[in-house]
Amino acid sequence: MAPSSNLDIDPTSEEVLLTFYRRLYPFKQLFKWLNRGPERTEKESRLFPYREFAFTLRNDAYLRYNSYPNDIEMKKHVCLLTPSRFEIGPVYSAQPRDKKTVRPTHFKAEKREVVFDIDMTDYDSIRTCCSDADICKRCWGFIAVAVEVLDTAIRDQFGYTQLLWVYSGRRGIHLWISDKEAFELTDDQRKAMVEYLTVIRHGKEPGKRVNVRFGMKDLPPALKDACQTINQTFDELILQDQDCFGTQEGYETLLSLVPDAKMASRLRERWSQKPDSPSYVKWDEMKAEVKDLKDKHARQNMRNAMEDILLQYAYPRLDAEVSKHRNHLLKAPFCIHPKTGRICVPIDPDRIREFDPAKVPTVSQLLAELDAAGPSTSGGEHRDDWQKTSLKPYIDMFEQYANSVQEKQAKMGVSSPNIYIVCLVDY
Repeated sequence: MAPSSNLDIDPTSEEVLLTFYRRLYPFKQLFKWLNRGPERTEKESRLFPYREFAFTLRNDAYLRYNSYPNDIEMKKHVCLLTPSRFEIGPVYSAQPRDKKTVRPTHFKAEKREVVFDIDMTDYDSIRTCCSDADICKRCWGFIAVAVEVLDTAIRDQFGYTQLLWVYSGRRGIHLWISDKEAFELTDDQRKAMVEYLTVIRHGKEPGKRVNVRFGMKDLPPALKDACQTINQTFDELILQDQDCFGTQEGYETLLSLVPDAKMASRLRERWSQKPDSPSYVKWDEMKAEVKDLKDKHARQNMRNAMEDILLQYAYPRLDAEVSKHRNHLLKAPFCIHPKTGRICVPIDPDRIREFDPAKVPTVSQLLAELDAAGPSTSGGEHRDDWQKTSLKPYIDMFEQYANSVQEKQAKMGVSSPNIYIVCLVDY
C-alpha cells in the first residue's frame, strides 16, 4: 500500500521507497536496456549479470559491486535494501558480486555506455537567476542549448544514434550513449572523444578563455555549427533573459575576453557611465566597434573573439572525468532525488526547450495518483501500476529506447570505432 498521507512526505523514508520500487520502478525496462535484449538467464547473457550496481542506503552506507542474473532478482534485493538511490557501473570480466573471490587481474571493467554529465552549478559564473543547487525554467535554457549542441555533435560527428537524455532530478542532465561502438570504446578512446568535445579547458571561471582555434584560423566546421545553434538563442538567453552583461561585474567579464585592448578601454569608458544598460545594448555597441575597425586583421580577430564568446557563454560545460573511464558510476534513470523528491526521468532532446524541471513528477504526487487509482489489478506483482500515474509517458519513452537498442544490437555487424575517433581528433 502507498503511505497513508502523500502531502510533504519524506522521499527517503522506507515506506515511500518500498512502495516506489515495488509498484512504480521500471525494472523490466531497465533490464531490457542494459541487457540489450529480453533474455533472463545467465547462460543466454554475459551483460546484465556482469553489470555493477551500487546502492546508497538511507543511513548513507554505500554498497558497491552488486550484480544480479535478471531484473526479478534485482527487484527483490532493491525492495529489501530500499536504497535512497542507486548507480549503474560497467560490465566487468567477472560478476561483480564475486569480486572478492576473483583475482584482481581477472576483474576488469570491459564495457560501458559512454556517459556525459552537465551540471547547472558549472554555469554559476554566468547565470543570473539562480545559483548553487537552485534551478528554474529560465536558467534551464543553458541546459537546453547544451543538449541541442551536444546531441547534434554526437550524432553528426560520431554517428551514434542511441542517445538517452535523463534529467538528474535537481539541477542537471545525464546522457547515456548505448550504441555498440560506443559501448565497446576503451578508456583512451573515451578520453579522446571527450577532449574533442571540450571547449573550456582547465577550469570554468568566468574569465577563462575558450581554447579552440590556432591563431587567426577559422573554427573547425563542427564548432561553426555549434556557434550557429548558440547564435539562435544567444540574444534571448544571454542578452535578454539572463542579461549577463547588465552589471559592472558582468561587462568586465565580457571585456576580459576582448583581445583588442584599445577597444576594451573605449567600451569600458562608455559603459562605466551607464553600467546598468541592458546587455543587448552593450553587445550591439561592441558589434558597431568591430564594424568600424579599419584594419581587416584586427576586424577578423574581433569577429573570431565574438565567436569564442558565444562558445564561452553557451557551449556545453562537461565534467570530463565522468566520461573518460569505464568504471565510473552514474545514477540510474528513474531514481528519486532525495532533496527534491523528483524522479530522474528521460527527456526528448527535440523538445528540450519545453521541459520544465518544476513540472517533473514527484514521488508524493505519484503515490497520490496510485491511491486515487485504487487497488492494483495485477495481484501482488504490481507490474503495471506505473501506467496509472503521470510516470507513464516517461516509462513509455524509456521502453521505446530500450527496444531500439535491442533492435539495433540484433542488426549490428563488426565495426571499427578506432578510425573514426582518430579522424575526429586530428581536426
